[in-house]
Amino acid sequence: MTDRLRGVIAAIATAVDERGEPDCARSVALARFLLANGCDGLNVLGTTGEATSFSLEQRKCVMTAYRDAGVALERLMVGTGAASVADAVALTRHAAELGFAGALLLPPFYYKGVPDAGLVAYIETIVTATSARPIPLYLYHFPAQSGLPWQVPLVKLLLESFGTRIVGLKDSSGDMAYAREAAAISPRFAVFPSTEAVLIQARAGEFAGCISATANLNADLCARAWRTGDAGALDTAVRIRKLFDGKPLVPGVKALIGDPAWARVEPPLTAFPAGEQTAVAAAYDELRRVAARPAKTAVAAAQGR
Repeated sequence: MTDRLRGVIAAIATAVDERGEPDCARSVALARFLLANGCDGLNVLGTTGEATSFSLEQRKCVMTAYRDAGVALERLMVGTGAASVADAVALTRHAAELGFAGALLLPPFYYKGVPDAGLVAYIETIVTATSARPIPLYLYHFPAQSGLPWQVPLVKLLLESFGTRIVGLKDSSGDMAYAREAAAISPRFAVFPSTEAVLIQARAGEFAGCISATANLNADLCARAWRTGDAGALDTAVRIRKLFDGKPLVPGVKALIGDPAWARVEPPLTAFPAGEQTAVAAAYDELRRVAARPAKTAVAAAQGR
């Protein structure tokens, strides 16, 4: 299994300013906090990071901000998939030039029901265009959003065709049978389910870890589960995740980060309803109290509290 990225990876949120532009200063502060408080790595500009709601130049700007701030890019994968192959190439090249540990590729998601040959051509174009700086590529399997799955036979074909360039997959389908089948393809193929609930199985070698939106809020608990097998910490981490069941996950996570400015989202997402935020925040605080490990917010950390 690849040792490039493993363990607890937060699908980190992207802050948005009053103009609807990425707020790179807040985003970098959260990244530093998460890497210092339990995360082994970060998935920048994924679904939680609202990547597809930003323009090509905005996405490049966010990537560059992490590099310019001195964040450890060897611990970061970044979403570079796009509906346009040219955009995916430009973003993946930019990630490679900056030094990110990997690029996470959604399939080109507008046209549905395309043949596997079309998806192979998409990956081949990116692989060829980045051959001078061969950044590791991770597939992003999220058919509920993209409408296009990375089916296991197709994944096998991509590994056969492009060798060590394809190193892993993030599975946001929630289908554990799929995740296990993908993980069994090769010992070097790193599969990350999108829930922290798998961390004990990951410790046993079944998966490379997890990439979770709620690790923005429970990274320390996830780290205890991953590093020591702490079942109680994992239970609390999963309970925190379940607070968002049936609710909009991305606005919900952003609303609980700890700074009111973080509640902003890009259209078409809308802010987490105030009533739900109050109830979820109260439940979150209670879980934290019981765990006896109260988490500092990024704001509190920056203020030394």
